[in-house]
Amino acid sequence: MAEAAIKLKGKPDDILGTGRRKTSCARVRMRTGSGTILVNSRPYNEYFRNASQQNAVLAALLQTGKRDTVDLMIRVDGGGITGQADACKLGIARALKKSGEPLEKLRDNALLTRDGRMKERKKYGLRGARRGTQFSKR
Repeated sequence: MAEAAIKLKGKPDDILGTGRRKTSCARVRMRTGSGTILVNSRPYNEYFRNASQQNAVLAALLQTGKRDTVDLMIRVDGGGITGQADACKLGIARALKKSGEPLEKLRDNALLTRDGRMKERKKYGLRGARRGTQFSKR
């Protein structure tokens, strides 16, 4: 009964993938299409100006050869622009994994591995995470 009440936005054949990096979170919706990639309702090359960030977004698609056969709608928020690009990369790779792509192509290029590095928290008595106070002789 409760399952019938839940409705998903979008088409029922959409494949979803979630990617995270630092404090960024990307929700990827993939469907068959002509290769359109929208990030926050804008083309990916308009949203990510840097070439390395654009390459990060395209990495999983180019490795699997799906660049021109799928449409992606990505909703990304939090963090900075580089963290968002890496979050998109992981989300796209996870969506491709769900679609039935061979795992070897994705795993060999470390596209399915989440980068766990986060900002270290500030500790009391220090000026930052590790930096202490300046020594004063007098």
